[in-house]
Amino acid sequence: MSLSRRAVLQGLTAASVGLSLPAQAKAKARVIVIGAGFGGATCAKYLRRLAPDTDVLLIDARARWCTGPFSNLAITGLASVDSITRSTADIGRANGVRTLVDEVTAIDPITKTVRVAGGKRLRADRIVLSPGIAMRWGLIEGLSAEVSGAMPHAWTGDAQVQALRDRLDAVPDGGTILISAPPNPYRCPPGPYERASLIAEHLLNTDRKHCKILIADAKDDFTKRPLFLAEWDERYGGLIEWIPRAKGGEVTRVDAATGEVWLRDQTRSIGTHLASIVPPQQAATISKAADLTDESGWCPVNPQNFESTRHAGIHVIGDAAIATPMPKSAFAANSQAKLCASAIAAALAGRAAPDARMINTCYSLVAHDAAISVSGFYSAASGRIAIVSEGVSPLSAPDGLRAREAAQAHDWYESISTDSFGQRA
Repeated sequence: MSLSRRAVLQGLTAASVGLSLPAQAKAKARVIVIGAGFGGATCAKYLRRLAPDTDVLLIDARARWCTGPFSNLAITGLASVDSITRSTADIGRANGVRTLVDEVTAIDPITKTVRVAGGKRLRADRIVLSPGIAMRWGLIEGLSAEVSGAMPHAWTGDAQVQALRDRLDAVPDGGTILISAPPNPYRCPPGPYERASLIAEHLLNTDRKHCKILIADAKDDFTKRPLFLAEWDERYGGLIEWIPRAKGGEVTRVDAATGEVWLRDQTRSIGTHLASIVPPQQAATISKAADLTDESGWCPVNPQNFESTRHAGIHVIGDAAIATPMPKSAFAANSQAKLCASAIAAALAGRAAPDARMINTCYSLVAHDAAISVSGFYSAASGRIAIVSEGVSPLSAPDGLRAREAAQAHDWYESISTDSFGQRA
């Protein structure tokens, strides 16, 4: 019998009993991860670990960017901008993942095809989006992407971080600084209040004790509010003033050229020497273009695996996803990414998905050597995310607790950055 005939008969026999021949290599599954932040980088890393035969490609339009966590430290000189800057290529090398620095211009969720600005058309078996946020321009009169640099929000890890740091250094003693806090939901809920805290400390340390910091809030409450208010009163006296929505705190109009800001129901403007206007937010634009958002502007997902409820085989994690009651935070994105990677690896191997268990911890520095925190443990059931347990720093802190939490905040940042992005070169 010839070798070729023997091979044919062996193949027929194998097929008849449902076996696969070793000589017939199975095509690698392909997963494209869009967005190299805490969600996307973590998901790509753990997919490679849990499904090593999978072809994983991590795409981000940014070659380098600043992390959201610790950006307020960089703005106030407590950390260098370089220390919070990450590189897409470095992340790929550290995590053993292929990377592509290019802008995703289109996603076909039916065919699972991704197109990038450089002209490539990429196919995948599954797509994971961790694209972050987009600003909802037009809701505040006078504020647009084109003029936002004059009132830097520094909320998306770009050049505005350095710009806000430079603008802060130019504020004179007796100057007015206004920070706006957007309506829920938005990225990093305690961010505006941590920013006010660290700016207040920075002003006192640079002999500008006669300045005024206004927090113009579109809400009547915010995360860790009693803790922040108590810390501000103890540390900064009347330097920080919080204006809730009920007292007209919502910013409705700005003049970027003059620095003037108008609050709701006020006919007179507030003159500022520095305004950091954080606009209302929604899921990144590519999410809507790919038909992954609902009327809220965010992406509904199955909390068991973060697969889109609108398109099978497409997963959305991090800030863009609807994961209430989890906050839109770096730790939440990291935790969701691990669950998503585990679920995809299980699906590719024909196994049942793991139970959904996620965690979040968020530290907020109220001074360079003092921090407060909130944490949560979450599970998923009946199509919803449920809080299993929560914790928050005590209002009356024992001696040394705030300092210990500040040290823990620094340890947390190094740990999660290494977990998501790998060791720095």
